Amino acid sequence: MNCPYCNHTNTYRLNTGQEKCAKCKKKFSPKKIYKNIIFAENFCNNKTAKECSKELGFNYITVKKTYELFRSLISKYQEDEFNRYQSQEYDEYVYLPKSKKKIKENIFDAQNFLTFSYNEDQIYNLLMPNLNKYKSQFLDDGLEDVYFKEFSKFMMFNKIAKTNKKDNSITRFWNYFEDEILKYKGIDNENFFFYLKEFEFKFNHKKSEAKEILLHLIKEHNSI
Repeated sequence: MNCPYCNHTNTYRLNTGQEKCAKCKKKFSPKKIYKNIIFAENFCNNKTAKECSKELGFNYITVKKTYELFRSLISKYQEDEFNRYQSQEYDEYVYLPKSKKKIKENIFDAQNFLTFSYNEDQIYNLLMPNLNKYKSQFLDDGLEDVYFKEFSKFMMFNKIAKTNKKDNSITRFWNYFEDEILKYKGIDNENFFFYLKEFEFKFNHKKSEAKEILLHLIKEHNSI
């Protein structure tokens, strides 16, 4: 197989099972490359780590860690892409799972982000700080009704927006986001950013293009 680092055609097998490039002298594992390819394909086909593990027979922790690496690489890639262009429009979105909307105290668990459009129909999201870390303080002082009303009024009257029409790439992304996030049964606050970037990346690229970009990012990551 060709060297994944320099694409040289002359490689040879080592006793360890690895391959070594005759040109750049770097070692690589064909098995690891194969796993990255099929994991990337499943990731871009919207298969969860659990589904991928079950269908392909790989250890769940292995798949989960690889998916986490994918999201980390995607986040940096999306940041670099957005910085290459000038933003055209933006709008604000507040996400709260439907299961939490009936209980007013859960308003402090809402995820608030700004969605920007750029380069025609591509989007970028900037996650804003949420109030979750202050939730216990809000509830302990017994004034949750006051906070709930004030926060609701703030979201109603202080909405940030700069869009020219209701049907645009931003609103289409929000609909896509609401559908896709249902596949994940609970995302904690620490990881929400990375899942948001996953949805952003998949929205911006067709599956075949997303897979190609992701494999390139993995290749660059492994060469560092």
